[in-house]
Amino acid sequence: MTEQQGLENSFKNRIAAWPLWARLTSLAALVGIAVLSSKWLILFLLIALGLWPIMVLLGLGVLVLMSKSRGGWPWMKDWLKARLRQLAVPALSVLAALVIGGLLIMFTDQVVYQTIGEGQIGKGIGMGFANLGRAYVALYQGALGSPIRIVSAIFQAIGGEGIKPILGAVRGPSDSLVQSVPYIFAGLAVALGFRAGLFNIGAEGQIGVGWLAAVIIGFSFPGLPGFIHLPLAVLAGALAAGLWGSLAGILKAKTGAHEVITTIMLNYISFRLSEWVLCGPLEDVQGTCRTKEILSSAYLPKFLEHPVTMHWGFMVAVAAAAATGWLLFKTTWGYEMRTVGTNPDAARYGGMNVAKTYVLAMLLSGALAGLAGVSQGLGITHNIALGFSAGYGFDAIALALLGKSNPVGVVGASILFGALRAGAARMQSLAGIPTEIVQIVQSLVIVFIAAPAIIRGIYRLKDDDSESGQTVFSRGWGS
Repeated sequence: MTEQQGLENSFKNRIAAWPLWARLTSLAALVGIAVLSSKWLILFLLIALGLWPIMVLLGLGVLVLMSKSRGGWPWMKDWLKARLRQLAVPALSVLAALVIGGLLIMFTDQVVYQTIGEGQIGKGIGMGFANLGRAYVALYQGALGSPIRIVSAIFQAIGGEGIKPILGAVRGPSDSLVQSVPYIFAGLAVALGFRAGLFNIGAEGQIGVGWLAAVIIGFSFPGLPGFIHLPLAVLAGALAAGLWGSLAGILKAKTGAHEVITTIMLNYISFRLSEWVLCGPLEDVQGTCRTKEILSSAYLPKFLEHPVTMHWGFMVAVAAAAATGWLLFKTTWGYEMRTVGTNPDAARYGGMNVAKTYVLAMLLSGALAGLAGVSQGLGITHNIALGFSAGYGFDAIALALLGKSNPVGVVGASILFGALRAGAARMQSLAGIPTEIVQIVQSLVIVFIAAPAIIRGIYRLKDDDSESGQTVFSRGWGS
């Protein structure tokens, strides 16, 4: 056992020795402090995200100082190697996808193609690089903001202008995190299914069911105080989507029907059901196929003023990721899910109720997917309209793959996809590059992650046989 592990275990043992009331009181105090200071914590998070190169350098500086008392460079090298080993292939996959996407930007422009065709190859390539620079600068600024502008805004705030300049400068990071919220929920839903050996391809329909249920509760109880109305709407959306997802689990448990087929069919049912409801009984203004606005008491509150759009859905998503990780790796239910996902026959022989596990896994997976719709309905649109589907449920399959079915990995992958989605709009408006280029980049990332041998071959990386945390997939059609 290393010195660091010994210190961590000692700290955990001291905490575990506290009385239960002391631990609960400490947890409540920490949560209270976080809530009261949430505005400033989120502002610091957005600044740190926008100035991530500086934060990385500061982190390395802190690591160097820590290493002086723990063995110097050998300790620091082992520490970095243990934590960065799993990031090599994903990071290089993103880099390779951006390079290929850049080539598409350069050589699919009609003017560049025409210039090269006229024999002006140097001029055409120069125009292509200029287009590439404009596109990726716009993509970066739309996703993470301008570091120079952020630093300038900080000095303006210090000079007495308040935080308003900073709010404008961190709009990019804010948009990225807002876009990542439904991705986190949906990615967790599919990842949890993977861990239980289930391929939940119905997250898109579950998102719609959760969205619809939350909005209905959101406009149905005027006069209800917000501290009751908002949690009620959130729980209604999660429960409705969870029950919808559990239908596939019940069919799997009772009849052996494959969840891929049943969840796809449930997607179509939810789409057509939503279409009838939105253009019929719940239509607010005839011809709009849209519900009425939810009451303000059901809004997911925002942390900061305009133009920062970040709302409490992000904190709920992070909490859901922590809860999912705890469930999967720290509880008996999670152990049973992972065992069933690995080998249902061995799990059944060991006395586990496989059928019950399937139903529970699909119930929880559906509830997580429903929370993606809840976050959109209560935090962004404040209603639901026909055509609400944005592909989050299908992208979630890629997120679970990219995150290796681990909640921490899913959150990281979701923030990446959220940043690409936020930056794509600015790239299109400023550089005239279609947003489909970003979708191509996302697809290439998934291709490279699914086939890591390609990346290892390109970059001549060693194949680490000890690499853990591989993605857990559902089993074949005959399972």
